[in-house]
Amino acid sequence: MKELLEDLMDSASRRADYADARHVRSRAQSLATRNGAVNEVESSDAEGIGVRVRVGGAWGFAATRQLDRGGVERALDQALAIAEAQPSAPATPLAPEPAARGRWESEVEIDPFEVALDDKLGTLVAADEAMRGDSRVALTSAYFMAFSDDETFASTEGALYEQSKVDCGGGIMATAVGESETQVRSYPASFRGDVMRRGYEHFVSLALADAAPGVAEEAVALLSAPPCPAGPATVVLSGQQVALQVHESVGHAVELDRVLGTEASYAGTSFVTLADVGSLRYGSDLMNVTADATNPGGLGTFGWDDEGVAGRSEPIVRHGVLYGFLSSRESAAEVGMERSGGCMRAEGFARQPIVRMTNVNLEPGDAGTLEELIASTDRGLYLETNRSWSIDNRRLNFQFATEAGWEIRDGERRRLVKNPSYAGVTPEFWGKLDAICSPSEWRLWGLLNCGKGEPGQSMRVSHGAAPARFRDVQVGVA
Repeated sequence: MKELLEDLMDSASRRADYADARHVRSRAQSLATRNGAVNEVESSDAEGIGVRVRVGGAWGFAATRQLDRGGVERALDQALAIAEAQPSAPATPLAPEPAARGRWESEVEIDPFEVALDDKLGTLVAADEAMRGDSRVALTSAYFMAFSDDETFASTEGALYEQSKVDCGGGIMATAVGESETQVRSYPASFRGDVMRRGYEHFVSLALADAAPGVAEEAVALLSAPPCPAGPATVVLSGQQVALQVHESVGHAVELDRVLGTEASYAGTSFVTLADVGSLRYGSDLMNVTADATNPGGLGTFGWDDEGVAGRSEPIVRHGVLYGFLSSRESAAEVGMERSGGCMRAEGFARQPIVRMTNVNLEPGDAGTLEELIASTDRGLYLETNRSWSIDNRRLNFQFATEAGWEIRDGERRRLVKNPSYAGVTPEFWGKLDAICSPSEWRLWGLLNCGKGEPGQSMRVSHGAAPARFRDVQVGVA
């Protein structure tokens, strides 16, 4: 494959200002149970080559499943034809990058695709059954997911590398039904659970069957819990909820293609402008956000992005002030950056890379453990596990709901409340951040369905976060 791609790049170098090619084999497996029975067994396997060219300032892309010289040459011809058919654009340079060469592999102890199907389903069924027993628990589900991507990349600049990424995880969910409502509790996260760039060992570490009885009990307890009180309140968010808040109100807002207005077709643009760097007060002094493609276990971790830029760490917000963007080689050069942020990623072989998040993390603080943070909070609410989210196209006005909340009184977590939600305006909300738990509470949270682009691409990303406290937040009932 390396020889095939190198030969293709030799041909492309005589016909384009720049070209690259990616061979990708993507595999996925998804398993699920429903009320103690196997409900889903799905597997997929896709393999092909995507060819990207730049002629002047115009890009062309084509993909093929034909993995021979004739197939890739036809894809190159098609990509060149598409580039030549584009409206003329200035032949601006790409941000410089050393030619990527070598091999990178994510850390995997147990290959999830080598584990017997019966063993994986047995674990799910056991976790599912452990949530059952109370007649009010009407629906129980357990989930397993595994993904792998094996890639070979070559470019006309001399890049040639291979990398292999494996992701795995899962979760459980219990739905309780009362006379006029339903309530849901999930573990370790909502939307089918938590996934990391690890092997089967991460799924095992979740210990789903051990957590299952407590998940079901909380779902039932929510049926008789009082509604979340409405009005301004001090709010402590769980790590997973902070991670989603970072994703929606920071990660997407600082994607440079959105900022420049070149990505507006899917979920809009951004309230952030180029002139805001170094001056926009994004949040309080405690807010430090970093995009880091080197975090062990992160779904945004890799050796190189999909245009050959080495994975790196980039500051995004420092002490509450906007510092940088998520960028590509082209967008970085357009705004005068010395290097790309290494954020170009594509879903499989048949999509061209676009600016995507790596691991966009809120750095930990010094507020101690979650228990210590709550103990230092006289009155407020602790909100846990995302249930829904809504944010406008500019990533400015938002409303989020969580599965459960607890009132905080005199530094203690007290009665459970149901259907909590909170709303805000991005920079105002982050400006109310006044405490973040210490590194012992910080961890990466996986998100599987980050959508962007046209045609749409779904990407797996992670966000590092610890529980955090925000003052004077508008809280209501979802």
